[in-house]
Amino acid sequence: MSLPSAHEVVERVLDASRAEPTVVIVEDSDQSEVRFARNTTTTNGRRRDRRVVVVRVCPVDGGVAAGVAIGSGDVDPAEMVAAATADAQSSPPSPDAAPLVDGTVDQDFDAEPGQADLSAFEPILDRLGAAFDAAAASARVLSGFVEHQLDTTYLGSSTGLRRRHVQPTAIVQLVARSADGTGSAWAADAGADPAALDVDALDAAVTARLGWAQRRLSIPAGRYEVVLPPDAVADFMIELVNAANGQDAEEGRTVFSAPGGGTRIGEQLSALPFHLYSDPGAAGLECAPFLAVAASSAEASVFDNGVELGPTDWVADGRLANLRYHRAGAARSGARFAPPVDNLLLELDGAAGTTDDLVAHLDRGLLLTCLWYIREVDPKTLLLTGLTRDGVYLVERGEVVGAVNNCRFNESPVDLLGRVDEVGTSRRALGREFGEWLCRTQMPPLRVHEFNMSSTSEAS
Repeated sequence: MSLPSAHEVVERVLDASRAEPTVVIVEDSDQSEVRFARNTTTTNGRRRDRRVVVVRVCPVDGGVAAGVAIGSGDVDPAEMVAAATADAQSSPPSPDAAPLVDGTVDQDFDAEPGQADLSAFEPILDRLGAAFDAAAASARVLSGFVEHQLDTTYLGSSTGLRRRHVQPTAIVQLVARSADGTGSAWAADAGADPAALDVDALDAAVTARLGWAQRRLSIPAGRYEVVLPPDAVADFMIELVNAANGQDAEEGRTVFSAPGGGTRIGEQLSALPFHLYSDPGAAGLECAPFLAVAASSAEASVFDNGVELGPTDWVADGRLANLRYHRAGAARSGARFAPPVDNLLLELDGAAGTTDDLVAHLDRGLLLTCLWYIREVDPKTLLLTGLTRDGVYLVERGEVVGAVNNCRFNESPVDLLGRVDEVGTSRRALGREFGEWLCRTQMPPLRVHEFNMSSTSEAS
């Protein structure tokens, strides 16, 4: 069954709302994927989805409240408006209440949504085929997936706002194992176009790592100097920014809470002048230039839907620069309005070098290629625990000498920034743990001292 055009759904819902304060979001998602295992493709498919969000603002005793209705597929506009209205009228006043955002109109608002196509995979599948042949000839086994997704967001409001954004996402993840199963390695790439994903570089990386794993060594728990490639750094920095919630910090519940009250905005987190920021226009990491959220939280508000997003510093010159606030929260706290943005970059001016360059400067320590099963232990310090996986390597006098056992680690990304000894060049990265949640990241490799491997692990 064909669905009505997304822009038509927006207009029909707004018509049904009878000019009362209303926001409509229609999200059309088109995803294609190819999965592979044992050096051959196994499955492929395409999925198309639609989600419709209706936000109604109604007067209630003591103020106004926002109600939300969410549907999928072909929705009835009148029913959606009625459900959102009932939700608002049964709710207490919204603490995040603010005037709805006034109207910018995108010229392509009535354009059709972006469409993913399996034919876009042809160049990368050709390169994967060559990698499969080479792996089979050298007793290696490759598995993983390639994914291409186009998410088109339409946002309209009773204020006249009409916004549209197409978000392309392409990801390839590659796991290589030795034929006897004793060695494994992971690598990944992300971008906007599947044809541009660098399978050759990924295959070369996992092949080299499996070569290192031919020599197996054991290490005890302890603190080690380590090199973290950009992908591993991404997982730590995503967690740092995820904790940067202004209201939670004010309430004394996070690592960014100041002793005695308030927040740590302005406090030095690192002696190195790191710049951790988000920017919708960052080259190669472009993301939605306006806010579109389906529910209010302590840091984002449905009242702010459609607000223009711009560059936002989270850490500047090594200092905590901003925490996330919606407009109402920022006004109450006297803070800067800083909504979430769907990308993240970490840079250090003048830093240069690859992961291999940092390894060459390591006298004795570990190369951690990726992290896994990361969980928060203590929000007051942002202490995280997790496991290494698919490749931990011992480095001696700047050379990788073998693969070692996996370990559980206990680390805070905030503390980690203060223990960095060397920084490389920032590049596109994909976190193994959180890359599916935030895949538009750019990170440098880091060399860090006193990284806490709290216990050894039998995981493989």
